[in-house]
Amino acid sequence: MKHYYFFLFIWFVLSCQKKTSDDSALLITNKPIPRIQVESNAIEFDSALVLSFENKRLLEFYRASGFKTVWQSASNRKLILKAIKESDKEGLFPEDYHILSLDSLEKKHAFLEEKDLVNYDILLTLNTQQFLTHLKTGKLNPNELYTNWDLKKNEFDCNSVLAAAFTKNKLAEIIHESKPNALVYNQLKEALQLLEGYSDVDFTPMVFTEKIVANDTNARVIDIKKRLKYWKDFSASDSLTAIYDAKTVVAVKRFQERHGLAPDGIIGAGTIEAFNFSKANRKKQIIANLERWRWFEILPEEDYIIINIPDYKLVVVENQDATITQKVVVGTNKRKTPVLTSYLRTVVLNPTWTIPPTILKEDVMPAMKKNRNYLSNKNISIYDSHNNVVAPENWNSSKPHNYRYVQEPGSNNTLGEMKILFPNHHSIYLHDTNHRNLFGLTNRSLSSGCIRVEKPLELAGYFLNHSENWSKEKIDSVLGTRKTHYIKIKKKYNLYIWYWTAWSKKGELQFRKDIYDYDLALYEKLRS
Repeated sequence: MKHYYFFLFIWFVLSCQKKTSDDSALLITNKPIPRIQVESNAIEFDSALVLSFENKRLLEFYRASGFKTVWQSASNRKLILKAIKESDKEGLFPEDYHILSLDSLEKKHAFLEEKDLVNYDILLTLNTQQFLTHLKTGKLNPNELYTNWDLKKNEFDCNSVLAAAFTKNKLAEIIHESKPNALVYNQLKEALQLLEGYSDVDFTPMVFTEKIVANDTNARVIDIKKRLKYWKDFSASDSLTAIYDAKTVVAVKRFQERHGLAPDGIIGAGTIEAFNFSKANRKKQIIANLERWRWFEILPEEDYIIINIPDYKLVVVENQDATITQKVVVGTNKRKTPVLTSYLRTVVLNPTWTIPPTILKEDVMPAMKKNRNYLSNKNISIYDSHNNVVAPENWNSSKPHNYRYVQEPGSNNTLGEMKILFPNHHSIYLHDTNHRNLFGLTNRSLSSGCIRVEKPLELAGYFLNHSENWSKEKIDSVLGTRKTHYIKIKKKYNLYIWYWTAWSKKGELQFRKDIYDYDLALYEKLRS
């Protein structure tokens, strides 16, 4: 038996070394760890045991304990093992923390020799550090996964937190405080529990061929009714006929609303696509969203504006209450709107529009080669490096990046009458649009990355209302001049442009189309 525990320890070392070394390099801080108060029956051991893991975080922790064991308390061990076993409720995976092996060691704890008790102590600490870190900041780093995400990695001094848990005997509080406390995160956890209440039936995928409208008779309506019953949108007890009757239309509208689709009762391609999601795929989607929310952090006690890209929605939150809600248009899958955290800085009335490099390359250059007057027809001027206007016939198509392309203010300006600037590395902003009809569409993934807002002047007026002398009449007066005007937003508003496709609302599952194909790819990375 003694040899069994020795080999188990060696296996742990080999299997944990690579996984933990990356995390430790990322999260180690220079902040000294408080001396850990250990119990009188703590076992002292050779530091070489910890050094074998090549893990700075683990080494610093046990240096603070004087290289003595810390898990003498049976209640503490059972507490952390229970939390790890139930980590699936947080969208984590208990096997990532070797729960089966730890549980096996715990069951034999009373019979372990001193050397094996030390080994178990180190392994339990190692996996607790990993678990708490993943719980607080996520398992993966978004800035390493995506080139167009700009999120500051949440700071978490795992060792200081864990040291305090032992010194102050507050392990339960530490575990609870390591969990994100955002409303949507808790709604996602609720959604995960709601989903577990559904059976594991997988329906055969349906292929969209034609739209189905009220009173149609179509063989596929039978399968649609089965799915509606499964997802609890349809509770009718009548037989599953092929008639698309009034009760089924109501159920379809409810299903569409829960999935961010136009609740018109017409069964089209988007509705069929949503019907084809299985419980297993929805679970993966929720787990991916839980991971993303561990990357996000809303600063407490501050006013902010939050944009959920897949929901095409902007919400202003002031004094912890939603004061404005507007529709938005976001980037296409090809030109994704970046995920970032920033703050509002400036309102620009009557903005000019300078064509960005991507649009220049992919849209403007091909159009100009076909028609030299393409830009002048859109009131866009060409400027050389000396700020001189260049006539379209003198434009050098072989050196298009030697020029600036600026659209003057006016009714046809791409940015409309207003834009709001905020610091970011992606040259994006919030703005008006001269295509107002887009806000009537369900799928509003249509821009080149910037975010178009539904009621721009209402939004600008709201933020400028905190500045002196900026009434609606004054804003209208400036707009009438057709001259560009910059106004600093004096009150601090944080800006969160984030991405989540699942949550719960009043006990109902809510899903949105994963317009950038992030969900499944992230889930696979979490499992790899």
